[in-house]
Amino acid sequence: MTRNSGKVHVVRVRKTGYVDKQGHRHDYSSAYLRRTYRDGGTVKNETVANLSALPDHVIDLIDAGLKGQQLVPAAEAVTITASLPHGHVAAVHALAKKLGLPALPGPAGRHRDLALALIISRVVRPSSKLSALTWWDDVTLGADLGVAGATADDIYAAMDWLEHRQDAIEAELARRHLAPEPNPARMALFDLSSSWLEGSHCPLAARGYSRDGKKGKLQIEYGLLTDPAGRPVAVRVFPGNTGDPAAFTQIVTVVREKFGLAQMVMAGDRGMITSARIRALNQTEDGTQRPDAYGWITALRAPAIKKLMADGGPLQMSLFDEQDLAEITSPDFPGERLVACRNPVLAADRARTRDELLAATEKLLAPILARVQAGKLAGAGPIGVEVGKVISRCKTGKHFAVTITDTSLAVARKQDQIDAEAALDGFYVLRTPVPAAELDAAAVVTAYKNLKYVERDFRHIKSDDLDLRPVFHRLGERVKAHVLICMLACYLTWHLRRAWAPLTYTDQDPPVPGNPVAPARRSAAAQAKASAQYDPAGQPYRSFRDLLEHLGTLTRNQVRYTGTDVTIAMLTEPTSAQRQAFELIGAPIPLTLT
Repeated sequence: MTRNSGKVHVVRVRKTGYVDKQGHRHDYSSAYLRRTYRDGGTVKNETVANLSALPDHVIDLIDAGLKGQQLVPAAEAVTITASLPHGHVAAVHALAKKLGLPALPGPAGRHRDLALALIISRVVRPSSKLSALTWWDDVTLGADLGVAGATADDIYAAMDWLEHRQDAIEAELARRHLAPEPNPARMALFDLSSSWLEGSHCPLAARGYSRDGKKGKLQIEYGLLTDPAGRPVAVRVFPGNTGDPAAFTQIVTVVREKFGLAQMVMAGDRGMITSARIRALNQTEDGTQRPDAYGWITALRAPAIKKLMADGGPLQMSLFDEQDLAEITSPDFPGERLVACRNPVLAADRARTRDELLAATEKLLAPILARVQAGKLAGAGPIGVEVGKVISRCKTGKHFAVTITDTSLAVARKQDQIDAEAALDGFYVLRTPVPAAELDAAAVVTAYKNLKYVERDFRHIKSDDLDLRPVFHRLGERVKAHVLICMLACYLTWHLRRAWAPLTYTDQDPPVPGNPVAPARRSAAAQAKASAQYDPAGQPYRSFRDLLEHLGTLTRNQVRYTGTDVTIAMLTEPTSAQRQAFELIGAPIPLTLT
């Protein structure tokens, strides 16, 4: 073989250097492009080029090319054939599995998979059911749960299947969170809310007091039962004209008969647990006392409080000279404990609000008075209409004496009545039959104020997170299924918000007030979060919804390498916040949901 016919190759030479006077060791490396050829019977090498001055990666490329490897530009090495958002649905699904939610409705099957997908969708991207159908194809949820390509009929069949299993689902949640072992206080919270419907043919739709402020709209009522921390356990849907007391009676029946829980203490607001409901609460049909008697905690209405304060009654201002609460008794409430509270902050707030409303009413009435005096507005009817508009707008009619004739209008404040109402500012009185040995006065106040957790759940269900309203379903069973899906999504959200508190503005450790009557305060750590907006590592704090959206940027990609027909699934590199979000729920970042 001649000298120029041999193949070239890369040779790397590494030499151990010397140790200098400072004790530092120096090593040397070099790279050469050499040709090997045979000269007669002898194998010889020829250095074609010295590559030592080139960067190591360039030398590696020359070496790979000479060995027959096909090199392509980095941008052409792989092709991403598909990319779907994954992190948000993966995180919610991981926590759902940890909580045992997938198995809660019943045996595995397509209906159960669809129901779970509806619950997860309600947490991640609340929207209509038909919108969820198309969204499932756009994220990994559809393929991994096998619900991609589902139809509207499939969705409605799954909702009907879920609604038939509501009692079993809620009974299991009650066993987890309301039974004596997890809930030694045997306490449950219950409150009622409403939402409007679109359409007019739902049998549950009726006109009633709208808590959403949607006058003239048909609505439904739904009551939420929670444990003392506000964790949702059960929900019941009622016709839109159902009153609070009737809803309370039904939920007590559910807790007693379907959940099998005895000797519970039910906390509800003053309009829900009325005296009539209290009398019927622990009586059987023949009027005897029930063996599984229930306790309760509620509050008195303003007329009853006023009666306790009148004529030297048991409720006097002197009780609150050195304290904010006092336990009293009254013959009007035999066998009950009355815990009277006075909140100075609430008193000042109500006084300011009343003064502002009275001043606003007088300001709006002034032009009407001027028109009547100028003869530009006459007739008792037209004058009354204009005055009524103002009074109804400010809701201050009880505080004004209005005298109207065909030619005159006189308006004066009822100062005695205003003063009588002001005397009640900041006062509220709680009533309960639970003995002090089981629940002291401070604990009674705390239990009643914990109803704020149910109100918080309603905010999450209706607007903040889950967007229950408005309701578009026509069949009563579908409406109940829709509300149940929102309740189970709220159950997930309740746990997610607590787990992700370090990443969000949520107060991780709200301080326990020494005085239960005092207003709740945020912790110093939560205030620092809101002020700094970034954690010590420079990671931004996010709202709960923003964190879910950030998790959605963690995608699952289908990657195909150049020159092959094989694709593999690969996740994008998670951010530190995405890694921490999964760590906080105690789950690894999964490649697939199942």
